Amino acid sequence: MGGRSSTTRRPGRPSGDSAAIPGERDVLLRGLEAFSELGYDRASARELARRLGVSHTFINDRYGSKAAFWRAVVDAALGSQLTRMAPAAPGSGDEDVVRQFVREFYRVNIGEPHLALLMADESARDTERLDYLYQRYIEPTLALVVPSIERLMASGRMARVPMDVLFFAIIAPVAGLVQEPFARRLGRPEHLSLAERLARAEALAGLVVDGLLAPGDAKRRSSV
Repeated sequence: MGGRSSTTRRPGRPSGDSAAIPGERDVLLRGLEAFSELGYDRASARELARRLGVSHTFINDRYGSKAAFWRAVVDAALGSQLTRMAPAAPGSGDEDVVRQFVREFYRVNIGEPHLALLMADESARDTERLDYLYQRYIEPTLALVVPSIERLMASGRMARVPMDVLFFAIIAPVAGLVQEPFARRLGRPEHLSLAERLARAEALAGLVVDGLLAPGDAKRRSSV
């Protein structure tokens, strides 16, 4: 486990001849990069093995199948991501809860852009993988903020729109934080520091939430 390399002994060969393989953490990180760049279907077992620097049988030997490896990759990435989402302070009002949720959601995507790209790709495909992502991670995460959103809508402080529309308004802008080639063509400087990237996430969160909570407009927009 961790970032240390280990060795595996191949049948019929002395262990001294075995090639070192990456540690579990590196294997999962490289797997995340591969799935995010290639998509699940194009990420063949041989291509994954090449990117991981292991034998072509490694994934089946270690995880049982490519599907099981994919689940291990997303479990490691999403589990780490969700534990980094700081909750709103106890006693926070509903507007503060929504604002904190969106801010943290964007901040953690800055920290793991490959995960955001993988999620965007999988979200466009009606597969068992999307079911896995939604039931295990997406739905429980969104549930943290749904009660506050419902109260804001009921009070007229937020436009009453279908929940799917509202969450797309929150989730879709993540592309602006992680799609670097397109962002550079829109004028983003290269080689931004982490602080500069986080500042962009903060600005985006403010823009999105201020739009959702625009005073005086909620009732008018809810009737459109």
